[in-house]
Amino acid sequence: QVQLVESGGGSVQAGGSLRLSCEASQYKQYMGWFRHAPGKEREGVAAIDITVGATYYADSLKGRFTFSQDNAKNTVYLQMNSLKPEDTAVYYCGARAAPLWHGGWWAADWYTDWGQGTQVTVSS
Repeated sequence: QVQLVESGGGSVQAGGSLRLSCEASQYKQYMGWFRHAPGKEREGVAAIDITVGATYYADSLKGRFTFSQDNAKNTVYLQMNSLKPEDTAVYYCGARAAPLWHGGWWAADWYTDWGQGTQVTVSS
């Protein structure tokens, strides 16, 4: 089982930035970030294909969030800029081996390993 540890969450004002980190005991081919806000369903934020570096983003977040990887550290990052109050949520890192044609990168059910989550709070 893959162990995932997220860090980097916190409280910022609107317009600010945060960088989330997810350290993995080992990678699976796809690593993803999801978020869960109170009263809302869990939402796919972004994913990366570790083998080729291809990245995928929720359409509403393109241009503000950037997914990157540091293979030497087995760590993936989510750089979040121009944060908005609606970005407030618990952010989770997930790992999957199943190909993306199984439901798409945003299909949380195909991620088999999850971190504990890190809280991001954006105030107006």
